[in-house]
Amino acid sequence: MPPGVEIRAVTKRFGERSQETTAVDGVSLEIGRGEFFALLGPSGCGKTTLLRLIGGLEAPTSGAILIDGVDVTAVPPHRRPVNMVFQHYALFPHLTVAENVAFGLRYKGLPKRAWPAKVGEALALVRLAGLETRRPDQLSGGQRQRVALARALAMEPRVLLLDEPLGALDQKLRKEVQVELKTLHRTLGITFVFVTHDQEEALAMSDRIAVMSRGRVAQLGSPAEIFERPETELVAEFMGAANFFTAEVRNVWSGGGTGLLGLRLTSGAELVLPAPAAPAGPFRPGDTVRFLVRPEKLNLRKALPTGSEGLLAAVPVTVEDSVYQGLSTLWIVRGPAGERFMVYEQNRPSITEILPPPVLSPGDPAILCWNPVHTVMVR
Repeated sequence: MPPGVEIRAVTKRFGERSQETTAVDGVSLEIGRGEFFALLGPSGCGKTTLLRLIGGLEAPTSGAILIDGVDVTAVPPHRRPVNMVFQHYALFPHLTVAENVAFGLRYKGLPKRAWPAKVGEALALVRLAGLETRRPDQLSGGQRQRVALARALAMEPRVLLLDEPLGALDQKLRKEVQVELKTLHRTLGITFVFVTHDQEEALAMSDRIAVMSRGRVAQLGSPAEIFERPETELVAEFMGAANFFTAEVRNVWSGGGTGLLGLRLTSGAELVLPAPAAPAGPFRPGDTVRFLVRPEKLNLRKALPTGSEGLLAAVPVTVEDSVYQGLSTLWIVRGPAGERFMVYEQNRPSITEILPPPVLSPGDPAILCWNPVHTVMVR
């Protein structure tokens, strides 16, 4: 079966040739049928433009867009099997909920007598049955967003395009609607393409994520792959707090699978870890490399536990500050070369916790340590 959405070398430029801006730069993607796919990135990275290209609201400068194997590059928006939900709802204030949901049905050629049943089905899907006669100003923000969603679903699209649909909601409501969207996706089984700049939102909801930067896809993968194994510093920083280290390659041992890398940090500490595959490698002795360790993978101790020498990567640090954050404490420490690192420590360690949390104060010396398998090489 062909993908739900296929984007083939699509480029979109705006403006005159002398002042041209490239919003999407040669992007190629395949989005599976029934997949919940997120386009993630900061403002201006091209994610919304790419969504509008899929929906037909923009025409590509070059390249092609296929939906279920059919080339729709030149097909107008109303004839594509897609519908879009916007951040700011775009509801008609003078129409009732039912009238808003039914608005697009007149263009679908559905007999008017069939509209009430179709509206009822769509409202039931988003849990708004019984609110048909209300107007948008009588609804909460979350309810208005669900009306916009029902209006899109009433058209029975094969691909639902969501342009930061939770951006106007408060934090608590966002979490609730996230769960509702995931449940709705499982119920309908159609393709969702979701644009967001919120990393947690993309990680929580998506089957796969395309992280975009400057009109291109910087990395494509599952939420776990994107978060745990970012390929570049740009992706790592965008996906959340990360501690970056600089090291020199001392040894490279090949054979036995992936091989091993021997590194010496700027602090003088040495560690051995599995040699990463492309795109980070290959490496040679003398190379300077960069790697990251997420704050939640680090431990802060007064001294290394007995018997852990050679098993843990370790760096001497000085404690600068700690910030209580409810579920965790954020420690801020400084390394011997002046590097600043962050450590997240859960405030309720498991009963199986091997290394009990230390009692430390600003100015105290400490050891920053971690399991070398949590070291991620980046370009």
